[in-house]
Amino acid sequence: MVLDHARSCGASAVQAVVSHSVGLGVTVRKGEVETLEYERDQHLALVAYFGQSRGSASTTDFSLTALRQTAEAACRIARHTEADPHSGLPDPEEQARDWPDLELDHPWECPSEQAIELAKRIEIAGFGVDPRVDNSEGATVSTRRAMSFLGDTQGFMGGYLSTRYSLSCALVARDASGMQRDYDYSTARDPRALAEPETVGREAARRALQRLGGRKLGTRKCPVLFAPEMARSLMGSLTRAVNGGAQYRRSSFLLDAAGEQLFPAWMRVEETPLLPGALGSAPFDSEGVRTRDRALIDGGVLQGYVLDSYAARRLGLRTTGNAGGTHNLTVHASPDDRDFRALLSEMGTGLLVTELIGQGVNLVTGDYSRGAAGFWVEQGEIAYAVEEITIAGNLRDIYRNIAAVGNDIDLRGNLRTGSILVEAMTVAGD
Repeated sequence: MVLDHARSCGASAVQAVVSHSVGLGVTVRKGEVETLEYERDQHLALVAYFGQSRGSASTTDFSLTALRQTAEAACRIARHTEADPHSGLPDPEEQARDWPDLELDHPWECPSEQAIELAKRIEIAGFGVDPRVDNSEGATVSTRRAMSFLGDTQGFMGGYLSTRYSLSCALVARDASGMQRDYDYSTARDPRALAEPETVGREAARRALQRLGGRKLGTRKCPVLFAPEMARSLMGSLTRAVNGGAQYRRSSFLLDAAGEQLFPAWMRVEETPLLPGALGSAPFDSEGVRTRDRALIDGGVLQGYVLDSYAARRLGLRTTGNAGGTHNLTVHASPDDRDFRALLSEMGTGLLVTELIGQGVNLVTGDYSRGAAGFWVEQGEIAYAVEEITIAGNLRDIYRNIAAVGNDIDLRGNLRTGSILVEAMTVAGD
């Protein structure tokens, strides 16, 4: 209806996205329910084009009157917007026409009483590991089921249901050296794939205990091993730098870098959007463009950019189906298939990073400087915890000097990677 009404108001092309979600979030702290939140959300976003002038409006009111007013508002805005020769709906031939069931929807009846009990089990297990674990920032259980539907005046109509569930816990350990906090979590589309609540609690406790007695380091240059959760952040800078917006704005340290050797020759980074049940899977992007498998990095060489239709037109290229971001971007392990222990052994003496603090990444220059915490490693074994340090370098150098990627790939997100060993970075402390 909103598409037709916008057309009747004079729009030459229209796109609308309707979303609806329901969810539950429970947090228990020290055995008591701290928060209990139900979510029920609905939203419509509409974009109207008058030629190549664009206007947008949105609403959470789905009454007939509100929907008509939203379409009219988008049209009014478009009439007063300067034409942009690159704007418009995606090319019709790029849009998906059929797609497989990606097994993204796994309904789970989890009433609040059950969620509270699960959260309590997480926290009790964590407290039971060691008496030095004596405080909690809370154990949380969350559930969400969402529907997203996109339609436009080119004839694209498509949508799907998806679910996401998570268990998490943050615990505090204390001894004579002070207090330390750490966390663990599990997330999945299918609740049967979640870790046991007790596993999450015990791992959060183990991590907090391991950080007790943290020391500072003197400034030095040494190998740095990023644990998978931190390696995800390191590789996220790559996707932001090769994003179409950063390219056409000329604001990237990887400007015009397609075809360049950025990584070691063995390195491969691949987007696999059609993996059944994966957290980043999607049959089409937020413009309705079909998603497809492709290598972003192959043989260490950047194969292309991350583009939606607008950026692609600005750059004279084709959309890559990445409106809204990448889908299951996977950093493949080194050919010798080493696990985390093997990477520690290869590093010998150096820094294991398990926490990054602050932003400190300049995507225009590639300069990288972030607060960090983790562990000092000697002869391939963790020697002691370290804190209040900074790691620094330039991302071009960091990427080029990656020595290995572990097979301990963390699947709990859209960017999937194992531990990453960098040959040398500057570590600043005392």
